[in-house]
Amino acid sequence: MFTNSISPSLSPALKSHLEAQCSFATELSRKMFDTVQQLSELHLRLAQDLLQEWSNASQQLLCARDTGEFMSMAAGQLQPSGNKLRQYQQQLGNLVANANVEMNRTAENHLPEARRTAVAFADEVVRKTAEETEKAAQRQREMIEKMHATGHRDGAGSSRDTSRQSEQAH
Repeated sequence: MFTNSISPSLSPALKSHLEAQCSFATELSRKMFDTVQQLSELHLRLAQDLLQEWSNASQQLLCARDTGEFMSMAAGQLQPSGNKLRQYQQQLGNLVANANVEMNRTAENHLPEARRTAVAFADEVVRKTAEETEKAAQRQREMIEKMHATGHRDGAGSSRDTSRQSEQAH
C-alpha cells in the first residue's frame, strides 16, 4: 500500500518501519472515526427522543383544563426526560469505555511490529554508520600515508639540493 509511494533510495528497514507506523495510524484513525460515528448516532437518538417527548408533552399541556392539571402534567413529564438523560449518560459511558478498549487493543496489536521495525532500522543505521566510519578512517589513514611518503621524498630531495647549493657556494 505505502511502499510504492516511498522513494526507492530509502532502506528496506525504513520502509518497513514507515509502513508499520502508517498501518497503526490508519487503524487507530478508523477506530476513532467509528467512535465519533457512534457518538453522533447516540446524540441524534437522544435529540430525536427528547424532541418527540417534548412535542407530546407540549400537546398534553396545551389540553390542560386548569392550572392544577397543567402542573400535574408538567411534573409528570420531568420523570421520563430525566430517565432518557440517565440512559444517555450510561450509553455515553459505555461508548467511551468501549472506545478506550478498542484503542488499547489496536495499540497492543501494532506496537510490537512498530517496535520490531524500529529496532531493525536502528540496527541498520548503526551498521551503516560503522561501515562509513571505517571507510572514512581508512581514507584518512591512506591520505596520511601518502602525505608521509611524499614528505620523506621531498625532504630527502631538498636535503640533497641544500647540500649541492652549499658545495657550490664554497
